[in-house]
Amino acid sequence: MNKSGEHGESPVFTHIENDRAQMVDISGKTEVIREAVASGRIYLRSATLRAIREGTAVKGNVLATARVAATLAVKDTPRIIPMCHPIPLGGITIDFEEGDGYIEATARVKSHGRTGVEMEALTGVSVALLTVWDMVKSAEKDENGQYPVTRIDAIHVVEKRKGI
Repeated sequence: MNKSGEHGESPVFTHIENDRAQMVDISGKTEVIREAVASGRIYLRSATLRAIREGTAVKGNVLATARVAATLAVKDTPRIIPMCHPIPLGGITIDFEEGDGYIEATARVKSHGRTGVEMEALTGVSVALLTVWDMVKSAEKDENGQYPVTRIDAIHVVEKRKGI
């Protein structure tokens, strides 16, 4: 598939030149407002979901901790992902919604700059879900120390916009 997702031409990888990783030069791009939304799910045992909902998890307020961790991760994205540009962040929103057997995390990131913020939104969602897992892992393990129910799934970019 090419850059637009169609079959035909070879894909373009802007972060690789002459077989070497590089940070893309965005200095010639116009600064505009940019926004990205990403989401993902963590599947948990019903008793764990109930403890999170009722605020009785052993380690404390799971979603509040995950929200803070996700916010910090968004801000640290260029330190974590080598070719991401450090960009001015205008806003970060991390929300959670409980579904049938899972919690869905959604990160909305806004910036005024020369490059998109989808990697920041994806990083925020990933760390939010990992933090939930860390906060409840003792309740999720079976008698053999395994996680038969727990899984993180469906992390994706829901939407990205620029010039809004």
